[in-house]
Amino acid sequence: MGYRELEIEFSIHTSHLAHHTSMFNGGIIMNKKTIKDIDVKNKKILVRCDFNVPQNKETGEITDNRRIKAALPTIQYLLENNAKVILCSHLGRPKGEVNPKYSLKPVAEELSKLLGKEVKLAKDVIGTDAKELTSNIKEGEIVLLENVRFHAEEEKNDAGFAKELASMAQIYVNDAFGTSHRAHGSTAGVADYLPAVSGFLIEKELEFLGGALENPKKPFIAILGGAKVSDKIGVIENLIEKVDTLIIGGGMAYTFFKAKGLNIGTSICEEDKIDLAKSLLEKAEDKGVKLLLPVDNKVAKEFSNEAEYIEVSSEEIPDGYMGMDIGAKTIENFKEVLKDAKTVVWNGPLGVFEFDKFAQGTNEVAKILGNLDAITIIGGGDSAAAIEKMGLADKMTHISTGGGASLEFLEGKTLPGIACLENK
Repeated sequence: MGYRELEIEFSIHTSHLAHHTSMFNGGIIMNKKTIKDIDVKNKKILVRCDFNVPQNKETGEITDNRRIKAALPTIQYLLENNAKVILCSHLGRPKGEVNPKYSLKPVAEELSKLLGKEVKLAKDVIGTDAKELTSNIKEGEIVLLENVRFHAEEEKNDAGFAKELASMAQIYVNDAFGTSHRAHGSTAGVADYLPAVSGFLIEKELEFLGGALENPKKPFIAILGGAKVSDKIGVIENLIEKVDTLIIGGGMAYTFFKAKGLNIGTSICEEDKIDLAKSLLEKAEDKGVKLLLPVDNKVAKEFSNEAEYIEVSSEEIPDGYMGMDIGAKTIENFKEVLKDAKTVVWNGPLGVFEFDKFAQGTNEVAKILGNLDAITIIGGGDSAAAIEKMGLADKMTHISTGGGASLEFLEGKTLPGIACLENK
């Protein structure tokens, strides 16, 4: 993809953004400075990206470049303004040691292709090669530093490491929403030494996730799935205060069934969270929030795509069977409730969607959301993967790039990589 195609793609993206953001009831939560609020011309800009992309284990070839493409609008804007662009990111878990398996070389090659210009890869992060390349960088050039997690000091947010990283630039830009819930050297530490602002990707995340939490267009419906209640406790508690309806599916629904005194067979259940599930059901009732659980389920005797299943009412799950997906009546129920929604946040699959046989619930809900006249926000992770797999990404208002980060944001937690950025 060349510069012109990128420009067209970005203009489409921004007009899409403008269309949907105008749908909010009176404004957008965005008080952090972005690259448009400062002068970047001829400056050395250190940009933290999220290039933690999946790769072929044998060849190292990148199998999904979405995260790289998500960083392009920010990089292109900086290049167009004659900035000297220094990129950094982590990749995988090299455990604080140099490991060629986790080199950013494939990322540099992919970026060079997408931008139509050379992206020089430094052989190190804060060593001789990085210092030499960044000191000689010219306007409109790009240097990518090697994997920041080759240094144990990165995850420890070591001040010395952050200072060395910052010494190569004049401005820090965070555009890695997916790692913004981590207080690491390259996500938060560098902001102690440089003016710090957000890139376009983080701006977009804050507009949509922040807008949904602070000023949603009503009715506001949240759909939460995934295996464990424990992963979503904070999100459920925070959203009960804000939504009109809360839909719960996936493996965690069975802990709620148990809390209601239903038999769940061999379905996944967090026994130590049953009392919590009871209290959440009561809290929803007290707040006048509809909390919807599946009314029927596909259940099987074994956890396998080949397993034979039966479809039963949630009140009639037989012994020896485990819940694998929501049933047909539940899909219709959810469809009926969602048809009037104006804001929807979805995080977590509604069944064992990695098995095609038990992906129907997740896929059908994805289709329902794709046809809504509403702000639809997909909270990263498995839900985003399901949407992509279905080819429905362009039907959603926003797909978050950060699974863990978007969850913590929806919980109402402060994200260190956002908190460190300058306010407008």
